[in-house]
Amino acid sequence: MSGFLQPPEMTSEVRRLFDDDLAECGYVMNLTRLWAHQPDTIAGLFDLLRQCVEAGGLDLRTRGILVTACASAMGDSYCSLAWGNKLAESADARVASGVLRGDDDGLTPRERALARWARKVARDPNGIGQTDVLALREAGYDDGQIFAVTVFVALRIAFSTVNDALGARPDAALRDTAPRSVLEAVTFGRPIEDQPV
Repeated sequence: MSGFLQPPEMTSEVRRLFDDDLAECGYVMNLTRLWAHQPDTIAGLFDLLRQCVEAGGLDLRTRGILVTACASAMGDSYCSLAWGNKLAESADARVASGVLRGDDDGLTPRERALARWARKVARDPNGIGQTDVLALREAGYDDGQIFAVTVFVALRIAFSTVNDALGARPDAALRDTAPRSVLEAVTFGRPIEDQPV
């Protein structure tokens, strides 16, 4: 089972997705099993995300801050754990667990502005005003970067929403790979799966 859905039909496109996971992670992620119902959709989504990464000049640490901030703000445990782990690798576990809890003390002022923005986009986009955009400009982001960052966060929210709505649980492997402080910071969302599939 892929969350609440039955496994997809095994086509060459699905096999390629599974093989990519096996090569990169050593196992097939639960989210891949879910999105394998429409391989072209996940490919298109990731293409859009790559465009935003390039337009916004988003390195791995910055992406980690944006994803952990927005995923934790919306209560998504899967992306919070996966990207909290990535952020811990590119920064450290203290920074990652802090961002997951909403504590940005380990971030630079420029990064703090992005974390605040990601949380606002996730929690209340209609509550955002001109002063919020001004804070990003004052942190050194131009309007093109602000647009790219916002689209990136919105696409990550869409991705998390599909995973959460269809019951994808965080992979069991995250229990062993994520730092303890990251695991302890994620007290929301679906629990880590008990056994690898």
